[in-house]
This record gives sequence, C-alpha cells and structure tokens, in this order.
Amino acid sequence: MVRIGVLSDTHGNLDGARIALNNMGKIDLLLHAGDHYKDAHQLAKTKELLVCAVVGNCDWDVKEPEDLLIDAAGKKIWLTHGHKYDVKASHDVLIKKAKQHSVDLVVHGHTHIPIIDEQEKIIICNPGSVTQPRGKKGPTYGLIEIFGDEVLVDIFEL
Repeated sequence: MVRIGVLSDTHGNLDGARIALNNMGKIDLLLHAGDHYKDAHQLAKTKELLVCAVVGNCDWDVKEPEDLLIDAAGKKIWLTHGHKYDVKASHDVLIKKAKQHSVDLVVHGHTHIPIIDEQEKIIICNPGSVTQPRGKKGPTYGLIEIFGDEVLVDIFEL
C-alpha cells in the first residue's frame, strides 16, 4: 500500500498545513497542487518527506513546473494547480488533457473547494485548502491510498 498526502492552496500559512500533515499519519509522498509552491518544500523538510509540487497562479515568483506526471505504485497521477484548465467552470478541459496523458488520477487545486469525482474512468481530487477554504466545508486536505489496482481517495476536515 502507498499513502499519499494531498495539499493545495496553503498560501504561505503553514499552521493549518502542519496540522493536516500530522493528521495524515505516515505517508510515502506529499503532493502540493500549488499556491504556494515553497510551502510544500518547507513542510517536507520538517518531516523529511518526499514531495512533488507544482506552481499555481499565485506563485508568480517561482520558476518551477506547472504540471507533473507521477508514477505511484503503478498508477499515473497528473498534478496541476488547474488554473490553466478552467477548473472553476468544469472539469471538461482537465479530463480531455488527462486522457491525452493516459492518467488514472488528477490532483488539482485553485478553487479551494474540496472535491472527489470520477469522469471517464479518471479520478479527480481537489483537496480544498487548509488555510482559505471556500464552499460548505472548513479547512480540508486529501489522502490517497493505492492498494494494487484499487485507489481510495478521501478528503478530511481539520
């Protein structure tokens, strides 16, 4: 089994992110879907974690990837902030691009609204935000567990 913690839209406020990280328990990998890219690496240092992070629309001062393709336990994950794929309107553009990359799972942020969805056999996860939540939930983070062919995705409130 592989356990992956998922954060997005921390916006420089690491207090909520640290609580989320502690609540995740033992994880093999931390994904950060942008806004603020540097937060992911600061968190990883405190826990000596492997981290994959992308930049978001508020990371204008960072020249790092906007998209990453990650292989985790035989599953292909696309990590993106989502602002370039119109995720505030729908997941249509995201799914079209995900199919081109033959991914199993898409992790994005940008909206600050947590969501787990599946379209055309592709799982979509937006963990929301631990610092600036929007929608009906409070601060949230995600957890992905991969057991062979099975992928479980959960969102938790702080």
